[in-house]
Amino acid sequence: MNAQLPDVASQTHQSLHLDQVGMAGIPIRLQFLGQEVTARITVTVDLDAQQRGIHMSRLYLGLEQLLEHKELTPALLGKTLQKLLATQGISSEQLRLELSFEWLRKASALLSGHQGWQAYPIRLVARVTPQGYELLEETSLLYSSTCPCSSALSREALAEVFAEEFSSQPLLSAQEVTAWLKNNASLATPHSQRSQATLGWVSSLENLDTFSIAERLQAAEKVLGTAVQTAVKRPDEQAFALRNGANQMFCEDAARRLAGIFETCDQWLDAKIHVEHFESLHAHDAVASKWLTRRNTPAPWLKAI
Repeated sequence: MNAQLPDVASQTHQSLHLDQVGMAGIPIRLQFLGQEVTARITVTVDLDAQQRGIHMSRLYLGLEQLLEHKELTPALLGKTLQKLLATQGISSEQLRLELSFEWLRKASALLSGHQGWQAYPIRLVARVTPQGYELLEETSLLYSSTCPCSSALSREALAEVFAEEFSSQPLLSAQEVTAWLKNNASLATPHSQRSQATLGWVSSLENLDTFSIAERLQAAEKVLGTAVQTAVKRPDEQAFALRNGANQMFCEDAARRLAGIFETCDQWLDAKIHVEHFESLHAHDAVASKWLTRRNTPAPWLKAI
């Protein structure tokens, strides 16, 4: 075979700088927080107007060499960005690397001690530009939300029925009231819905020693109070019902609670919160979002992802 194969990418072309060129959906096996995961990678670089195409094979082979079966750390991500960008020579000065995968964490029931796996979607977006290295960590969690308005209306309906039935009996014993409630307290029940909160935060990659996803998930589940359960027995189910009653919230309430967990956190520059309550009353959903920043304006690239 001819040793000098044609290089079509070097031929003449229409000159125009491109913001992102690369590959999407590359599968890879790696370690994340001690757990083996299968990730999908998107890697892109910008392209100088004078260059027709990028060196895609160099990016692909570099990913395999640098990340395959390795324990993913912020340091390794920074090294990967640097080495992959170097494969493109002077034609590129920015590189974006996105990894998406599912991470599992063992969760215990509220009372019985039974355990099961909770799955969390993880998205990491690392970027290097002439201004430096940045990392977006993003994850989502599921929780239950009971509507405060629906609860108030349910209580009002129950009170009206109680007053109507016992208006002629001014004196009731605790036993009589208890017996009535056991049979009638569910006359009107507030609606609850499975809900989802998505948290994302941008940090300077050079300043990170570890990922903070596990810590953020724990804080988010604590402040919401009603993270979905895995294996449960009846006492767990009752305890969860009590938590729903004690943590009634609109999507606005949930977004504000979640924003509070970033107040005392270090090492983040921008953060985003998006809450979705998948309505059981309506055919549409309720949503709320909040952007946080410690800069003059949030990173433009964060708003695009």
